[in-house]
Amino acid sequence: MSARVLCRLFVSARLAKDASVLADAGQARYLGSVLRARPADRVCLFNGQDGDWLADIVHLDRQRVELRALSCLRPQPDTGIPDVWLLFAPVKKDGTDMIVQKATELGASVLWPVLTSRTNSQRVNVERLRATAIEAAEQCERSTVPDMRMPERLEPLLAGWEHTRTLYVADETGRGDPVATVLAREASGPAAFLTGPEGGFDPRETELLHQAPFVRPVSLGPRILRAETAAMASLTCWQAINGDWSHPLIRPY
Repeated sequence: MSARVLCRLFVSARLAKDASVLADAGQARYLGSVLRARPADRVCLFNGQDGDWLADIVHLDRQRVELRALSCLRPQPDTGIPDVWLLFAPVKKDGTDMIVQKATELGASVLWPVLTSRTNSQRVNVERLRATAIEAAEQCERSTVPDMRMPERLEPLLAGWEHTRTLYVADETGRGDPVATVLAREASGPAAFLTGPEGGFDPRETELLHQAPFVRPVSLGPRILRAETAAMASLTCWQAINGDWSHPLIRPY
């Protein structure tokens, strides 16, 4: 490809040859002020449905960017994304941002903040976290953006859980088998991981989790992990054993 591609951007519009796409105000500022883009410069666009598309800049000012889709660089994968969710108790702002960023890179299809009795941060800015997930998807060349759910308290979440999806819980009580052992012996299928807050689940929550038939407590080793580390370790193990890490990387450009 002769023309340099400046960046990769997520858009909500449908993508097809010669389709006109309007970037949002934040993307306009990024292209104009940070990248110093000009008309005729090229970018890569994706929307989670139509694959990655080469596009050129038709018009650019501080508030508005118009783009034109030129050609498909990479079709949308037929196999989709791994069917694994991450449920996590929010921690301090930077820690929560890191969980969302890294879980996006690791292929989680759903990100779901869970409020527990020891959750330090009861207020969750879902729109900011979605923006973090979009930025991570743009940078890691992921073809989709994870679904960011609204925060929910643990007890009603468990009461409404679909039993066909196994919920693996990072358990600090020592009652769970090693995570790799559990994942290797169970058939691959819809899965979710739940990691607790700083300080862990309280005893009542722990018993509630152990009583649920769809919950599998798992051990993440002999050390107490930070909440952020536990989330990343859980997804890493699942991806290595039951996920898509055996698939090759196909870069759009």
